[in-house]
Amino acid sequence: MNNDLIRPDYLFEVSWEVCNKVGGIYTVIATKSLYLKTELKRHHILIGPDVWMETESNPDFIEDPGLYKAWKAQAESEGLRVRIGKWNIPGSPVAILVDFKQFLTKKSEILTEYWLRFGVDSLTGNWDYVESALFGYASGKVIESFYRFNLSPADKVVAQFHEWQTGAGLLYIKQCGIPVATVFTTHATVIGRCLAGNNLPLYDGMSSYNADEKARQFNVISRHSLEKISAQNADIFTTVSEITARECGQFLGRKVDVVTPNGFENSFTPSEEDYSMVRSAARDKLIEVAAAMSGETVPENSIFIGIGGRYEYKNKGIDVFIDALDKLNKSDFKGKSIQAFIMIPSGHNGPDRELVAKLGGKDSGYVTRTSHYLMNREYDTISRRLDELNFNNAAGDKVKVYFIPSYLNGNDGVFNMTYYDLLVGLDLALFPSYYEPWGYTPLESLAFKVPTLTTTLAGFGLWVKSRYEKEHPGITVLDRDDSNYFKVVDGVVERVKEIAGLSKEDRKRYMDNAKDVSDIALWENNIVYYKQAYSQALEKVIRNMGEFPTLKNDKSMLYKKIDVNKPSWNSVLISRHLPDGLKDLETLSRNLWWCWNESAKELFRKVDSKAWEETGGNPIAMLDKVSLKRFRDLEKNAEFMGELNLVMDEFNSYMALKSERKDPSIAYFCMEYGLDTSLKIYSGGLGILAGDYLKETSDMNVNLVAVGLLYRYGYFTQVLSAQGDQVSKYDAQDFMKIPATPVRDAEGNWMTVSVAFPGRNINARLWRVDVGRTELYLMDTDYEENLPEDRSVTHHLYGGDWENRLKQELLLGVGGIRALRKLGISAQVYHCNEGHAAFTGLERLREYIQNDNLDYPEAFELVKASSLFTTHTPVPAGHDAFDEGLLRKYIGHYPQRLKIDWETMMGLGKINGNDVNEKFSMSYLAANLSQEVNGVSWLHGEVSRDIFANLWPGYLPEELHVSYVTNGVHYSTWTAPEWKEIHAKVFGEQFKTHHYDKSCFEGIYKVSDEEIWNVRTQLRKKLIAEIKERLSDTSVANHYSPRQIVTIKDTLRDDVLTIGFARRFATYKRAHLLFRDLDRLNEIVNNPERPVQFIFAGKAHPADKAGQDLIKSIVDISKMEQFIGKIVFVPDYDITLAKYLVQGVDVWMNNPTRPLEASGTSGEKAAMNGVMHFSVLDGWWVEGYKPGAGWALPMERTYQDQNYQDELDAATIYTIIENDIAPTFYNISRSTGRSSDWLEYIKNTVAQVACNFTTNRMLTDYINQYYDPQSKRTESLLANDYALARQIADWKRHLRREWQNVSLVSIVKPDSSNNDVSLGKEFTSEVVLNIGDLKPEEIGVELLFATSDSKGKLHISSIASFSPVEVNDGVARYQAVVTPETAGLYQVAARIYAKNDLLPHRQDFELVRWL
Repeated sequence: MNNDLIRPDYLFEVSWEVCNKVGGIYTVIATKSLYLKTELKRHHILIGPDVWMETESNPDFIEDPGLYKAWKAQAESEGLRVRIGKWNIPGSPVAILVDFKQFLTKKSEILTEYWLRFGVDSLTGNWDYVESALFGYASGKVIESFYRFNLSPADKVVAQFHEWQTGAGLLYIKQCGIPVATVFTTHATVIGRCLAGNNLPLYDGMSSYNADEKARQFNVISRHSLEKISAQNADIFTTVSEITARECGQFLGRKVDVVTPNGFENSFTPSEEDYSMVRSAARDKLIEVAAAMSGETVPENSIFIGIGGRYEYKNKGIDVFIDALDKLNKSDFKGKSIQAFIMIPSGHNGPDRELVAKLGGKDSGYVTRTSHYLMNREYDTISRRLDELNFNNAAGDKVKVYFIPSYLNGNDGVFNMTYYDLLVGLDLALFPSYYEPWGYTPLESLAFKVPTLTTTLAGFGLWVKSRYEKEHPGITVLDRDDSNYFKVVDGVVERVKEIAGLSKEDRKRYMDNAKDVSDIALWENNIVYYKQAYSQALEKVIRNMGEFPTLKNDKSMLYKKIDVNKPSWNSVLISRHLPDGLKDLETLSRNLWWCWNESAKELFRKVDSKAWEETGGNPIAMLDKVSLKRFRDLEKNAEFMGELNLVMDEFNSYMALKSERKDPSIAYFCMEYGLDTSLKIYSGGLGILAGDYLKETSDMNVNLVAVGLLYRYGYFTQVLSAQGDQVSKYDAQDFMKIPATPVRDAEGNWMTVSVAFPGRNINARLWRVDVGRTELYLMDTDYEENLPEDRSVTHHLYGGDWENRLKQELLLGVGGIRALRKLGISAQVYHCNEGHAAFTGLERLREYIQNDNLDYPEAFELVKASSLFTTHTPVPAGHDAFDEGLLRKYIGHYPQRLKIDWETMMGLGKINGNDVNEKFSMSYLAANLSQEVNGVSWLHGEVSRDIFANLWPGYLPEELHVSYVTNGVHYSTWTAPEWKEIHAKVFGEQFKTHHYDKSCFEGIYKVSDEEIWNVRTQLRKKLIAEIKERLSDTSVANHYSPRQIVTIKDTLRDDVLTIGFARRFATYKRAHLLFRDLDRLNEIVNNPERPVQFIFAGKAHPADKAGQDLIKSIVDISKMEQFIGKIVFVPDYDITLAKYLVQGVDVWMNNPTRPLEASGTSGEKAAMNGVMHFSVLDGWWVEGYKPGAGWALPMERTYQDQNYQDELDAATIYTIIENDIAPTFYNISRSTGRSSDWLEYIKNTVAQVACNFTTNRMLTDYINQYYDPQSKRTESLLANDYALARQIADWKRHLRREWQNVSLVSIVKPDSSNNDVSLGKEFTSEVVLNIGDLKPEEIGVELLFATSDSKGKLHISSIASFSPVEVNDGVARYQAVVTPETAGLYQVAARIYAKNDLLPHRQDFELVRWL
């Protein structure tokens, strides 16, 4: 090495391929680092992107937490997230992996700054460009941070940036003012690649191309701009060969300073001693596979030739290779058999199973030309060309061809050997490249002693011609240019013949020479060129910024007190042990069966009534409070032990039936579950509904498993200030006192799942909650294995910003599926209860594609068939939607796993997957990945069709396959014990089995009026007593003064008509409606003969200021003199208070804005207790309302102006209370002391309303409408190695390909301007289509007649379906006879659609076109 060269003290080398194998640059940098380590040691630092997004650790990277630990902490304080360790390659160089994805949400500001400072045009850059630019930017910041923290002005530092992807880092260094020399290396220019890839002559007319114009033409303006400006701003500009040096001068506007040829490190080639053995093993494997694929014995003297590398058909000379084989096969060549292997990785769906079976010993006549199942074989260029040339490996063919489209990494399923282990077995490797800036593949072949062919358009080929001055029979370098294609083909043919004709001695001479030629490119010979580049870069810094100081100015030592580090606490669970005789109490407390069974609740109350009340009815927390003396007393108490045995017998009998559960098996996903106050993982109606549903699946013994998240803080406690302001108080749950048990594996280890997040994995512990016979699995991230920011993911339900919400939903969807798999659970139907869990679909697609080797369309059919999506949200704004940049940060790796592009995946959650400004809707994702979609009431089903209408523009909303199952409530949870006792006597024996006819509720008519009246009176008294007790607790009832509380207690009565309103306080629920006219309200509540009192309760979301203001307003009104004690707001609404309310009030009121109540279940809970519902006809009440069983406001709006509508509705409410409700309640018989009219309402409510709104009916509907049919269809798709799924996917693929060729030839349809359309008169409509290669029955044709409503919305009146009557030469004629049945004005339109009886419904396939 030249001693005059300036050597760097530190070298930073930045590349997208550090610890991230994409192509040849990985090998260049990895092998070069070994030769720099002797000089630079740990001062050679490689910087790469932290893009590894698998839960297993990156095999290329070994993290070292102790390496540069202090600087890493400093970098984190600067907002840089890095991982530091060693690249897992020979020499183990230092590697820093940079998390650039954190900057995705700031991309606009960052890229704008590059435009303003340097003129880098990023405007048209796609996501690949954006991510690359941000990686470069982050890398530049990392180098700057490292320099400022660790180095001094005396340190000579070089930063080398490889390819345009890192250019932003070089530009960042240039503007940040530190004396770091920059080297920019391009391995192939952006424009050069585009020209070669688009079959334009690159070489002969290079000087005529305008690079900027070509960049616009090929839509690579941003890449070209960044590459060009980086090259122009670098201190030194290098490239890998004279070929690319020409490109650089022409396309980038700067001549290359130094050509730095790639080198080679030969330590992985076999030694002389092992070579024969290794080559023999390779040939044996090649012979074995060739024989199996061709079905013929491979002659012993066969010549094995091959081509490898990236799938660039023209650039890598694959076209030449195949055409040469064809020429050989059709020539008079009579030499040895040619066995040709095309080892070019391509998209595939796993190894050919028949071939693998044959290789495994199965006696079979099966033959194939391709070793793996290609994705979209009909579009595969290699396969199409081989088909065109009739390469079928027929008997007598001189050349046999085998296409191996898999990465040969040692576990491809066919060879199960690496590329290098097979390469050594070839007799000749051919690389007749057209565009090859350097060419590692021919160099590697030579190093393995395999004679080779390359061209003068490969950098390495030129290097051999210029540097190897002897004869080189080991490698042929063919002259190639833009116009001598066929000459090159002939050259390849001659090279094959040459190798085939070699004697044994000549073959050895060729092989030895191959090895000798490879030595000219060893790094020990080529590293000098890089050192020259580094030296020149440092010289330029010296010229611009002055000499480096000769002495290092060590930073002055800071003497300061050393802080003692904080303790490292970890969680340990220590469990309680009850006396042996009371062990069953522990069992009961751990299964939430107790919370809906009165016998179990009463048993716990008898253990210690005071502790039971103090713990809010939480048996686990209560048992912790009970003294050992009390336990011993209970153990000796024969009456208690007898009761315990009875309850346990009841429980064990119930649980024993779990073994009888039958298919279908269902996996149910939801963000929240409201099961009991002892497990605070719910916030509102969705959670309560999901909790009720799980209880019902247990009671009905349905084979369902549920998945959710375990929140540390869960449901907040509501405290009202003296002014009536809501204060949200979050108390951390003590996981030792909740009915959740850690899930452990066979070795006793706590089971966890991991989900890949940028730069790390988030880990979640698994907990199991037993809900009777149903298991609920919860995931919790709040433990030591996670970063602080990830520990907080499961702190709050719906907590944090949108990024945290995305993390939660990824954990629920992706983590939830992985949790089930870890537990050995694979369900038949996957039910997403709201869109939060929609990522389950993506993860299941990944499973089918990666584990079962299905392609995306096939996997899509299976996932969709087995998925159900229930939406609960009645307004578009209520559906979660995420910014594309945020999704790119967290799931940017998924398209590669699914073998699709980013835009296709985005299309699953958008109307237009290419629109980066449209947000990604989780509900759209769920709908697109689910065969069935349902709302939660009839009206909500109609509303949901409008919400999802844009997903299926070929159909009117009313046609969509979006149905409904109206929500219900769990009878045993919400019905008062007093009612349960009565119902048990009159509902019949079948009712107790949970499999009953709902007509059994009519048994209420058998109950005496006296008994019903007494129960209602008793429950009202319990409610009023509970309210008075709660208001006495000053810790939650600060909104009333002590004097006001005394007044309320004196005024609030248990013999007055009591109307309840309790729910989440959102503006659309119109809690304020009752207070539109306070004077009239005063008359109602203070009516001396028919007084009415109102009980309000509920919480507003902590972020919902409008909802909180409603609460404050009601509190203020309730303090008015005329209303004190007659309108009461009870704080801290929870499940316990809800039960008192729905059981104790006389009327349940609901005032939602139409049609914004998806279902609403509070009124259903009230109905179970004979409490009448008084509501707008919205949600469930549209179906539930029966005259004589409640009261209703009209469903239709009278005014579009909401203020006017509110005023009208308020007046209607006052009138109904005054004229109907109060008179009926107070119409009391003097003889009985009861109102017979009111009692009739109660009975009708139970018999006619409650019976229809249980979760029993709801679950039965889900089973009949969805679970059973979907499981059967899924089973049919899975059968026979997914045969039906593959058939449907292939048919859809065929239809999509041909659909663009379908065109309208002519149409005759009703038209009043040209044809007389009369009532009852037949009209023949005709459509003629050019259908190409499609069958006429694969296209449905129909004519729609629609009418407009007052809002201009179209509604279908009738549809006429056409039948094909003639098909000739790809033209089909369809006819339909239309007979108008009703006179009037109609809108008429025709459409065509893809038709197949195998589809579950029309919206299953998107191909529709209006004619």
